[in-house]
Amino acid sequence: MSLPATSQIPAINKPHLRPKSIIGYGMGDAGCNIAFQMSGLFLLVFYTNVVGIRPEHAGSIFLFVKIWDAFADLFAGRMVDKTMTRWGKFRPFLLWYSVPLLLSNLLCFWIPVESYGAKLVWATASYALMGLLYSMVNIPFGSLAGAMSQNPVDRSRLASARMVGSGATILLLSIFLAPQIRAADNLAATFLITASVFVVIGAIFFFTTFATSKEVVYREVERVTLRETLMTVKQNGPLMRLCTSSFFYLTAQSVLSTLTIYLATYVLSRYTSGNWIATVAIVLTTGAVLYVGPFGPTVTRTLGKKRGFIYAAILGAAGGLLFTASNVLWNSFATSLLGLLMMGVGMGLLNTMTWALEADTVEYGEYKTGIRTEGATYSAFSFTRKVGQAVGQAIASYALAVVAFDQHAPQQSPDTVNGMAVAGGLIPAVIFLIAMLIMAGYPLTEAKFKDIMKSIEANRSLRHEQLHPGEVPAPVGTRTDRPGPTARDSHPMTTQGPAVPSERGDGSGPSTR
Repeated sequence: MSLPATSQIPAINKPHLRPKSIIGYGMGDAGCNIAFQMSGLFLLVFYTNVVGIRPEHAGSIFLFVKIWDAFADLFAGRMVDKTMTRWGKFRPFLLWYSVPLLLSNLLCFWIPVESYGAKLVWATASYALMGLLYSMVNIPFGSLAGAMSQNPVDRSRLASARMVGSGATILLLSIFLAPQIRAADNLAATFLITASVFVVIGAIFFFTTFATSKEVVYREVERVTLRETLMTVKQNGPLMRLCTSSFFYLTAQSVLSTLTIYLATYVLSRYTSGNWIATVAIVLTTGAVLYVGPFGPTVTRTLGKKRGFIYAAILGAAGGLLFTASNVLWNSFATSLLGLLMMGVGMGLLNTMTWALEADTVEYGEYKTGIRTEGATYSAFSFTRKVGQAVGQAIASYALAVVAFDQHAPQQSPDTVNGMAVAGGLIPAVIFLIAMLIMAGYPLTEAKFKDIMKSIEANRSLRHEQLHPGEVPAPVGTRTDRPGPTARDSHPMTTQGPAVPSERGDGSGPSTR
């Protein structure tokens, strides 16, 4: 049975999470990214340069497995919504599935069979297993942020912490593994040893997150039925728009991340012969979350999450165009690196804004239906992200085949190298712009979010009054400069439908539908 309703909405601009909770949450994302980033950055190289799988076949594996992963996300979301333990709803999954996830990552980088067909089967099966286990860890981990705080600044801090955690993992990979792509005498052993060490490191990260995080946000329904889940997601318009926009920006990001090693090894190597260039390329692009993530709260306070997303997409698109021009229209090492940096900063900000936006859509779902479904909301969001990643990795792999990349040749032709530059710069730029245009219509601004939080507070008080007459809890003080809808106007259990903030964006108050 749920505990009596109490207000869990702190003063809107006053963070309350302790530093150890923020840092501990970031370590959880570092653990998730051990598997996610190692496969995203290096699995295609492992397949083509170590195992000998053809690029077009590798692309088909990525496409199939990532779509499989997307449906695994929906399964994991349902498992989360059905679960409640003495440790909470989300934290137990970190204990149950984190070590199996890390071991499955090791299996992806260890293919002991000899025949080509057997290699394809092993590669597909091991990657699919890792994808399923990743969903069973990442869906509850991502949902955990919405249960740790409802404060916008806290959520931005949590989003920034996970970006820093992700960036730390990328930095480790770029420093210790990326230079070995060209220099290692036994690249297969290098991959296997790295994955083995990360099993231990990742387990420490996940257990730290479990120990330092707490689920404090009140929920009236602990276990959500499938019907309630579908109803909540169906009525969540902001979630649907965020999912669509994220699909495109994740596609662009995945194209660039998958091709980064190839861009460093074959495109940027025209300007330098050092093995360090692979490290620099990864740090500038995928690793940008490490030095961009801490600025997420500042961007949120200054621009708002929606505008921050839009400007970040424009920056990423401009960087892609600059990178392509720097390698096709003129040859400039400096502007090539600048283009990669611009794409990296844009992606880092996009990731930070996206995770904070996703947490807000949980509140919108509760506002519309009276039910919190973090697992379903996050899994629907992650579903579209996984499909975007699948499409991006497939585009990158097929692009290598189109430009006639030969994994057995020590040198690639000039046309092939220029084709890689176009694939790694122009294609992401176009897709970033599509994501920006979709997000331009996102309706859930900071002002409307404040209205929704006031309505949720009123709804909870009304429901508690109905269940426990005369024992209405005193609400925690919130800002009163914006009048929110009354409980009678917005409570889903009344004869009226829930009130929805005005679509005009001028803060003029709610309108009923």
